[in-house]
Amino acid sequence: MKYNRDEALKLLKEYNKEPFHIQHAFTVEACMGYFANKLGYGDELDFWKTVGLLHDIDFGMYADQHCKVAPEILSKNGYDERFIHAVVSHAYGICSDVEPQHEMEKILFAIDELTGLIWAAALMRPSKSTTDMELKSLKKKYKDKRFAAGCDRDVIAKGAEILGWDLDKLLNETLEAMQAVEDDINNQMGI
Repeated sequence: MKYNRDEALKLLKEYNKEPFHIQHAFTVEACMGYFANKLGYGDELDFWKTVGLLHDIDFGMYADQHCKVAPEILSKNGYDERFIHAVVSHAYGICSDVEPQHEMEKILFAIDELTGLIWAAALMRPSKSTTDMELKSLKKKYKDKRFAAGCDRDVIAKGAEILGWDLDKLLNETLEAMQAVEDDINNQMGI
């Protein structure tokens, strides 16, 4: 299946109106692209990125049914079972019983919450950017349970475990991904 970003973006914006949700989708999309290239899945780049863009497709309108409505939305818009499995697996153990199997699904599960925590930490910096953030600073924010309390540290830790990475590696790799894609995300958001 070919993935058309313009069509995917239109679908995302049909179901998600809040700028925060759009920025999160752009962030996860860009980071998934970064990881696809870094981990040797460049031939599946469009798949990885489109899954990242649409992973929360039902969250804006159906937050209380997150990952329950997504399969229907995606299916009626031509996305196949592999794509739907990847999207729904990102919330494994939270609101989905679909376990991440492929390395791409495991990356998505691991970085979803973490990208939110990293953006929150960046906004606290004088630069309002990830580009000058160091792992030490991120780890300090991660350990402070009051900071970005909506970002579930247990899910982030479980993501590292599912990948077979230690937590420091996940934090560092995701921070590097966000540093690499921040300008692109800001451009898309008009920042």
